[in-house]
Amino acid sequence: MKKVLFLSLLLMLLVSPVTVAEDDAAATAEGSSAPVPGAKPDGAAEPAVPSAQDVAKQEIINLETAYKREYAFLAAQKRELSERLRRYQSSTRGEEQALSSKINVHERQSVERSAKIDELTLQLNEAERTEAAVGERSEALHITYSQAEVALKNHDIGMPASIADAQVSDLAKVGYFFKQALSLIHGLGAIQTRAGEFFLENGKQIQGDIIHLGNIAAYGISEEGSGSLVPAGGGEFKTWKEPSADTAIVLSKNEQPDILKIFLFESRTTAIDESPEKTILGIINSGGIIGWIIVSLGAFAGLLVLIRAYLLQSNSTNTREMSDQIIQKVADGDLEAARKICEDGSSAIARVLSNTLRHLKDDRDHMESVVHEAILQESGALDRFGSAILVIASVSPLLGLLGTVTGMIATFDVITEFGTGDPKLLSGGISIALVTTKLGLMIAIPALLMGSLLSAWARNIKRDMEHVALRVTNAFLGKSDSERSSAFADADETLVLNNNPAT
Repeated sequence: MKKVLFLSLLLMLLVSPVTVAEDDAAATAEGSSAPVPGAKPDGAAEPAVPSAQDVAKQEIINLETAYKREYAFLAAQKRELSERLRRYQSSTRGEEQALSSKINVHERQSVERSAKIDELTLQLNEAERTEAAVGERSEALHITYSQAEVALKNHDIGMPASIADAQVSDLAKVGYFFKQALSLIHGLGAIQTRAGEFFLENGKQIQGDIIHLGNIAAYGISEEGSGSLVPAGGGEFKTWKEPSADTAIVLSKNEQPDILKIFLFESRTTAIDESPEKTILGIINSGGIIGWIIVSLGAFAGLLVLIRAYLLQSNSTNTREMSDQIIQKVADGDLEAARKICEDGSSAIARVLSNTLRHLKDDRDHMESVVHEAILQESGALDRFGSAILVIASVSPLLGLLGTVTGMIATFDVITEFGTGDPKLLSGGISIALVTTKLGLMIAIPALLMGSLLSAWARNIKRDMEHVALRVTNAFLGKSDSERSSAFADADETLVLNNNPAT
């Protein structure tokens, strides 16, 4: 603000001399008629008037004085401001150093606190793991105590109240249970004979002696029946289905048997279910209705295989011998004898050759057409049931896959309703899933193999028919025209006589 005022004053001083000079010049040009302000009357002595140059000099002097004063003032202000800036910078530098020291102190304290927090966190985690391990050990001890107490109760050994008290240390409880367990193991490890009751295979309960081999096997001795025993549930025993009476009798005499027939069981309270022997009907029944459908298709395929094999066998009997005879007769010109051999035969080749012999006098193209027509006529009987057998071979594995999917659906339904706790509940669906696949493959593999073999057999028969027909034709065409005419004449004459037996 002071600088602005100073500049404004300087401009006013520079402009003022020019304005005064202009006013003086105007007054001089105006003449004497214009009274000069402050002039004396005529005749009075005029005072000395300073000239414009003097006034300008005086103004310049005043301006320089004012400028110097202002410069001195500004210099003083500058010195004061510089001193204040120096003092401020000095104080600021000190405050900055103090703040930096405080920041460093705080940073060190923060690092120390972070390290302390990490250490405390590790200690806390370690304490939590220790507590969890102690809890797990305590829980395991309680479970062990419960299992030991139940095991001892099964052998009529109760737990004293002094041991069951919660104030008793774990060491005392563990020592008690170990002592009782060792005593019980020594007792169970010996062979003991006690009077008791057990069931025979027919369900009759009888009185006798029971030989206990520890707690894993037992034998029953009585006048009505003896043998190895298995748990029947509820602590009862029943005789095992395998004959072992001789072993039980030898053990009752404190002797060592040559062969120890024994049934080892895990617990006396769990009944042993003897699995029935598997039969073919049982296996099919386990596959459900789809299993029976697959077996029915297999039986039907077997019947078709037998029928087709019989048809192919009947159409291929003595074909080589008969064809050689017919060709020999044709080569000898005895067409009637050749026809007689064909009529006596019942195979497909005989019928094809019979048609061939009846058209030998035709041209070759017509003869070949007749041969092909006869072969096609016989192909129906040769190919009979072939497609049905192959269809059954293709369908059987698909039915097995259908049974597998059905069984798995049933299994998952059981799992959804009852869970996976009892595997016996899942056996039905699994049986369907596995048995149907097995039955489907057992039917498909033989059916496909037999169908392929029979089809190859049929193709060989048709090839043989075509080959023999061509051989007969070539044998006949190899004769001279006169021989062929004579053969046809003899054959026609014989045909007429056969048609008119009275003549």
